[in-house]
Amino acid sequence: MLFSGRSKKLIGSSQNDLYDHCLQFYGQPPLENISLTEFETFAVERLKLLKTVENLGVSYMKNSEQYVMRLKAEFSNLNFPLKTELGDRKVQGGTSEYEKRRKDHISHFILRLAYCQTEDLRRWFIQQEIDLFRYRFGDLTSKHKTDFLHKNNLKYETVSAEEKKSLKDKLITSSYGLSGITVEEYDFYKVPFQDALDLVRTRKVYLLAGNAYIPHHEIVTIVLNDFRTRLSKALAMTARSLPAVQSDERLQPLLSHLSHAYVGQDYSIQKNIGKISLEQIDALSGKSFPLCMRHLHKALRENHHLRHGGRMQYGLFLKGIGLTLEQALQFWRSEFVKGKVDADKFDKAYAYSVRHMFGKEGKRTDYTPYSCMKVILSNPPSQGDYHGCPFRHSDPELLKQKLQNYKVSPSGINQILELVKGMHYQLACQKYFELTHNVEDAGFSLNHPNQYFTESQKLLDGGREIKKEVDMSQRSQENPANMTRPSQANSKQAHEEMGDLDSFFQDE
Repeated sequence: MLFSGRSKKLIGSSQNDLYDHCLQFYGQPPLENISLTEFETFAVERLKLLKTVENLGVSYMKNSEQYVMRLKAEFSNLNFPLKTELGDRKVQGGTSEYEKRRKDHISHFILRLAYCQTEDLRRWFIQQEIDLFRYRFGDLTSKHKTDFLHKNNLKYETVSAEEKKSLKDKLITSSYGLSGITVEEYDFYKVPFQDALDLVRTRKVYLLAGNAYIPHHEIVTIVLNDFRTRLSKALAMTARSLPAVQSDERLQPLLSHLSHAYVGQDYSIQKNIGKISLEQIDALSGKSFPLCMRHLHKALRENHHLRHGGRMQYGLFLKGIGLTLEQALQFWRSEFVKGKVDADKFDKAYAYSVRHMFGKEGKRTDYTPYSCMKVILSNPPSQGDYHGCPFRHSDPELLKQKLQNYKVSPSGINQILELVKGMHYQLACQKYFELTHNVEDAGFSLNHPNQYFTESQKLLDGGREIKKEVDMSQRSQENPANMTRPSQANSKQAHEEMGDLDSFFQDE
């Protein structure tokens, strides 16, 4: 696989310069030839790493001790760079740090090819790479963080000792976890406030004359914003040049399979098609719908109408749990005619969009239900809308009232609100699942509303009762301090997802 037509003479020194730091912004593409086997191996192993990042992100608080420990173990297992110093010497029976950095570099660019093709793929890839970058940057020493900033021309103005002294009290008051001693010891950076909006929004920095004064340990937020912008632009550029790559018959099937393997199940194939009756929906909404869909269902029943965003989010969810096109048309028509829309107006103004969801109109695209990431990150609701993620888009006090109405315990509500406060929206939804289903842990990584429904139905139908009894018997024989049941379940889930892709390459 040739990444560039430029002369090989450029490779030696430039690659050494590129790999002299364990972390990079991936601004320069690889310039060397690699074999198809190496192309496949690098792609699969980086995808395994990104899938681990995703699963850990919805199972643990990011940057918590368990999150860091498990991600570090996966780094080691897959031979990605961990050390801050570069050396050519191989660990006995292992891989040199230079080779690990080369693999990190090339594998990132391979996945750009696979994940630049659609908005959903780009969104997933950017989010996992951002989380991966956050972990790696946080693991650097203060010196290596500074070296990285300078290497990438992020030369933010360092606040002088005199200015720190004059602003000492204000810096302590406005910056989390600082004291008089740490203010003197830590570097502070003066950054234009528009480059630090996340920190400004959470009131973690001092503002003066249009600048945010950022302590050294918070600079990761600025670096991540820069990385996100660069990666987003790079993916857009890659998408424009993709036709040339797809014309290569060796790569096209590999890239296609990679791009379909790791965003998670899209629930476009209706396994329960026709098995759910319209009469069941009210009962199912209270037992097995995630909070976002329960909210939409309640709004539809009360108002006999939903705007386009709500109809798309809820309509595709219902399609995913098994409603047929005929059932969907009947469902929406029967509800809308109870309001201000008569049957004739429904057929003229709304029936088309329902058929469109099922791929029967327009471009004949068979739309897939929205994932948690899409619900959280796109199209926020405005006044009069009911779509979106309640944990992300609702006012905390309104969310608290909603949870109280649904009989969630006060302690459970506090746990959910703490997760929401930390912007762990999927973890908050998973906690809601556990509290409403009366289980200690969900045993899966939640990333899709239809997954929530499927897991709920498994649990309510008794599919997990035997497993739970086995777990309890194992608990009595094992040391409680070593119990890792949720992560074991997640590892098993990730391992099963890996199987299809591994076998695809082995069969070639």
